[in-house]
Amino acid sequence: MRFFSLLLLGGSLVMPVHAADAQNWLNRLLKAEKQQSFQGTFVYERNGSFSTHAIWHQAGQVGESRERLLKLDGAPVEVVRVGGRLQCGSNALADQLFEGEPWPPRPLDPQKLAEWYEVRMAGESRVAGRAAVVLTILPRDQYRYGFELHLDRETALPLKFLLLNEKGQLLERFQFTRLDTSATLAKDELEPGPSCRPVEILQAAEPKPGAWRSEWLPPGFTLRGMHAQPSPISGETITYLMYGDGLARFSVFIEPLHGALVEDARSQLGPTVAVSKRMSTADGDMMVTVIGEIPLGTAERIALSMRAGEAQADR
Repeated sequence: MRFFSLLLLGGSLVMPVHAADAQNWLNRLLKAEKQQSFQGTFVYERNGSFSTHAIWHQAGQVGESRERLLKLDGAPVEVVRVGGRLQCGSNALADQLFEGEPWPPRPLDPQKLAEWYEVRMAGESRVAGRAAVVLTILPRDQYRYGFELHLDRETALPLKFLLLNEKGQLLERFQFTRLDTSATLAKDELEPGPSCRPVEILQAAEPKPGAWRSEWLPPGFTLRGMHAQPSPISGETITYLMYGDGLARFSVFIEPLHGALVEDARSQLGPTVAVSKRMSTADGDMMVTVIGEIPLGTAERIALSMRAGEAQADR
């Protein structure tokens, strides 16, 4: 699930408050996603809009876990993942994807990660009728968001996940309303429905080394991957760069304009921001777009820092 991937922080963060307890709960969280099967329903909230979802998760060895998500209200949307990779999806979810992992695994440096976040034990709560412990993950600067995580006391599964801005305002929420960790999952509960179309995997071309670089990155963010793919609309080759700090992530898209009249733009929907800036290069005008769950000001500064060249900022 999305909140699992966001919160896999690695094995040994340095935490100044209740360090041993917080360390223990994070280690349990890491194990829970790999070892604990479950089913339930959860509510997702973003930008004041709510939706309800059912989930079935069958734990397994690496590459063998299976997960099915089904939206229960509004337009039907279904997703099935096998081994963490999207197998099928409804509507646009089944459109073109890159071949290979979009966010390649990279060993985390716990000491470095602790420079950008502070993890604290924050008390206890009760979610979906289950006792929970509360952890806060607080940024040490203005370039990323903070998190609040409610972990099931019995299994360490996330019962509630809140994404908060610099003012402590809610940007995004996942919250279970029912969680069952005892029932054996039936095979048909994990099988996709007729509207879940197989994903079409595209071969992603590798761009020229040093084709693009950022002159400024938020401290702790590094380049995690770089690809090139044809635009499904214009057919032009889009360069796609992926950055992360071990917890937060954002992407940068660079597309040639070929004389098209496109204005700069900025928008935010819940936690997700999109900033587009027109840029002149030796190869003509380009549109640089930054998309991610980072503050709007951070995204704008990143977009303005992109350059065609050799060196890559890596902090």
